[in-house]
Amino acid sequence: QVQLVESGGGLVQPGGSLRLSCAASGSISSFNAMAWYRQAPGKQREEVARISIDDSPVYAGPAKGRFTIARDGAKNTLFLQMNSLRPEDTAVYYCNAGLLLGREYTPKLWGQGTQVTVSS
Repeated sequence: QVQLVESGGGLVQPGGSLRLSCAASGSISSFNAMAWYRQAPGKQREEVARISIDDSPVYAGPAKGRFTIARDGAKNTLFLQMNSLRPEDTAVYYCNAGLLLGREYTPKLWGQGTQVTVSS
């Protein structure tokens, strides 16, 4: 019943910015964290950033200093602000809700993904 829907992807030039959104259609109160993952063609899906229910963010190396994860609890929406985009950021970006126990995060509910292409 609960669904996550990503939006905001598209084509952007290197150095540009993009803001991704992930809207939850139902209650996600059973989860204590949300995250953005991405998957480029021929590569493993990797975590980009996560945020807990207390709004504490954690970023993967490539995202540090360039991306910002945020959550709007009232609107049940997750955001990823991406700045200084590089061609290697090209991927399908997925949002998810899951369980964070200590440092271990387990995704449970996935969105369908949104394509981000960084190219001249």
